[in-house]
Amino acid sequence: MAAVFLHKKRKPRLEQGHPWVYKSEIERTDGDIVPGQLVSVQNHLGKYLATGYYNEASQLTVRIVSYSPIEAMTKEFFVERFTRCFLHRQRFVKGAQSYRLVYGEADFLPGLIVDKFENTLVVQLLTLGMDLCRDQIVEALVQVMKPVGIYERSDVSIRELEGLKQTKGLLYGDCAKHVDILENGLRIRVDIEEGQKTGYFFDQRENRAAIAPLMTGWGHRSGINLTEVEENGVTQMLPVNANGKVVTFPLWDGASVLECFSHTGSFTLNACQFGAKKVTCLDISEHAIESARTNVALNGFEDRVEFVVADAFEYLRTQVKGLDERKLRSVAGAAGQAKIDTSKPVGTGGRTWDVVILDPPAFAKTKSAVEGACRGYKDINLHGMKLVNEGGYLVTASCSYHMHPELFLETIHAAATDAGKLLRLIEFRGAGMDHPRILGVDEGHYLKFAIFEVRSK
Repeated sequence: MAAVFLHKKRKPRLEQGHPWVYKSEIERTDGDIVPGQLVSVQNHLGKYLATGYYNEASQLTVRIVSYSPIEAMTKEFFVERFTRCFLHRQRFVKGAQSYRLVYGEADFLPGLIVDKFENTLVVQLLTLGMDLCRDQIVEALVQVMKPVGIYERSDVSIRELEGLKQTKGLLYGDCAKHVDILENGLRIRVDIEEGQKTGYFFDQRENRAAIAPLMTGWGHRSGINLTEVEENGVTQMLPVNANGKVVTFPLWDGASVLECFSHTGSFTLNACQFGAKKVTCLDISEHAIESARTNVALNGFEDRVEFVVADAFEYLRTQVKGLDERKLRSVAGAAGQAKIDTSKPVGTGGRTWDVVILDPPAFAKTKSAVEGACRGYKDINLHGMKLVNEGGYLVTASCSYHMHPELFLETIHAAATDAGKLLRLIEFRGAGMDHPRILGVDEGHYLKFAIFEVRSK
């Protein structure tokens, strides 16, 4: 087997478990290397460290697949790896029939993503090494998972860095364009052909369920409290309003919720399931809102959800502007000032919610984009928290790896300072259990998810 020898003065990342070897770390090669083939990776003294596949066209030149010598990534190799992946999900995502089955480097299969949607598999082959093993991967998935169909969604720009074209299409069996899955007891329709990435984001499954405590407990703000009421000789605890009348609306204790960057409306669905009385579901994409509308209907939540197609940044700013106008008029009126022209109607903004959820796409896809990303995250969080009712909650996330957790929290803190808000961190989470992380591989720690209580200073 051809070999790669590493520089003496490089950082010992490989020995510490990191699965990537950069071109700058390679001192020399030995033997004729065919792009995409396996090579032995050795230190400057010739000591064996690992085996990985090689692609000189990429700055990330070797990706490690084994820490013991192997000759090739055969069907049997993938069968063994996929079996381990399946057993991990059976243990940690109990009862689920839909989840991320293979998560690249974290499952010791760099460059390969496999999502399971009920009996359909969707794969992404992101690197040359994995692309050359397409047949072995399909055969092994069929043997281990026995799917009705396998669909490829390798229509991502990262392949071009490997010298590959974007591609998608049927690889095995028969795949319907839409697949209905169950997540957290909710029915969700996934578009495996046109949906983002593989069609759905499983990494927020547990985070979506984490909003459950925020969805009820709001009735007292409207003067509604559980009170002993006697009806037909029977005394029971019923919701009663400030006028002493029994409230019959079943969601009297539910939260008002705004979900921005909704995509398929997954947070909206969970909010409704956990008792929210009204949800505003917003996305800039007509296709995304149609998907969300379908999912809301599948679960019978139509009467509680309003849909908005708009740019989240502009929508939040408009609401804050309206809120400021109303406050200005209120203050001016109380002080008897005549400087405010009240003959002009207040703008369409000014709404507030008990819970505001911000789950934007990655703002920083490269290290050089971090500064601009910080401005973006600060902007949406600053305006988002201004629209949270006093003592309500801001639920916010970032899927930008380059936006490290400490920087993410610092950015939100800066936004709170400028907004005149005090934030109390209730929960801070990462990706779900079907997205494991190798310790020392910071690139796998991309998702940050936080729940904050919002109060004014």
